[in-house]
Amino acid sequence: MPGCLEAVAGRPSALGAPVIDKAVVLLADGLGAAALKARSGHARTLAAALVGPASTVDVGFPTTTAASLATLTTGTAPGQHGLVGYSVLDPVGDRVVNQLNGWDAHIDPSVWQLEPTVFERAAAERIDSFSIGPERFRHSGFTHAVLRGAVYRSAETIADRLRIARLTLDEIDRGLLYVYVPELDKAAHAYGVESPEWTTALEELDGAVRDFTSSLRAKEGLIVTADHGVLDVPEHGHVLFDRSPQLVDGVRHVGGEPRCLQLYCEPGTDVAALAARWTESEGSRAWIATRDEAIAANWFGEVKPEVRPRIGDILVAARKRVAYYDSRSPQSLRGRGMVGQHGSLSPEESRVPLLRFGAFAA
Repeated sequence: MPGCLEAVAGRPSALGAPVIDKAVVLLADGLGAAALKARSGHARTLAAALVGPASTVDVGFPTTTAASLATLTTGTAPGQHGLVGYSVLDPVGDRVVNQLNGWDAHIDPSVWQLEPTVFERAAAERIDSFSIGPERFRHSGFTHAVLRGAVYRSAETIADRLRIARLTLDEIDRGLLYVYVPELDKAAHAYGVESPEWTTALEELDGAVRDFTSSLRAKEGLIVTADHGVLDVPEHGHVLFDRSPQLVDGVRHVGGEPRCLQLYCEPGTDVAALAARWTESEGSRAWIATRDEAIAANWFGEVKPEVRPRIGDILVAARKRVAYYDSRSPQSLRGRGMVGQHGSLSPEESRVPLLRFGAFAA
């Protein structure tokens, strides 16, 4: 999105995009490149643009919506903007906070998310910007954290969101639009990315994009991308890690998500020893790293000092088709109903489309 702003502002961009008047970025939550390729016959408009290495991009770590959307709208890595996982430690409150729907009076989105958004930068240049998504997200803390500065417009179907996008383009002389599509991710979690329900959502998206792109005028461009991909985890791949006492001894809080645990330790815990026990037990099917190791390996990009304590003392990132659950936590066990999962470093989760239409495809 910062690249789109540069194009609208008339400056060279990292996208290699031409100078345009109006840019639309459609974020299809959960649309991985591998899944799109596997169902290309159900998405002919999208699949036709999925050609060559420039039509895909690897998202950052972790491959979760909160982190990736903040990266999309700020142009910075999680170590900079501060949304370093699905659920992370609030060091001041000594509690784990869900970064999508766990915002409350104790967490100010405008302070917790540390970077200016592309919409705020657009406003400083007198460039109109809009965010279009379901009405239920309009006033959420997460929306304020990552979409602040944009005018929010709502619609409840994919087609209606793109219809609103078309009407908005017609109202302005130049501007930046963001369109959010949660339907694929929702279907993937409930039924799996290999399910008929997910394919139906993909077909709906493809049809809406086809109709919208036919309406694009000169110097109007659309980019379709995603925050992460999804893979299906069978029930026999569920690991109840707390059943092994040596893996939870010294753990104060469990954050992250089933394919990317973030473990926060009690003061005085020998973190290296605990990480070694995790490696011995799970090293064949997960990447295990301490916070220091993950930061040194650039998993989160450059990490600000105030962001560092939000990251788990130990990270457990699944590399096989497994997901980690804590049977002591009712909330964790409820998550076992999810089929499609994401959060880790596999290609299915981390590689997403970067599809160009209209002026961006010229």
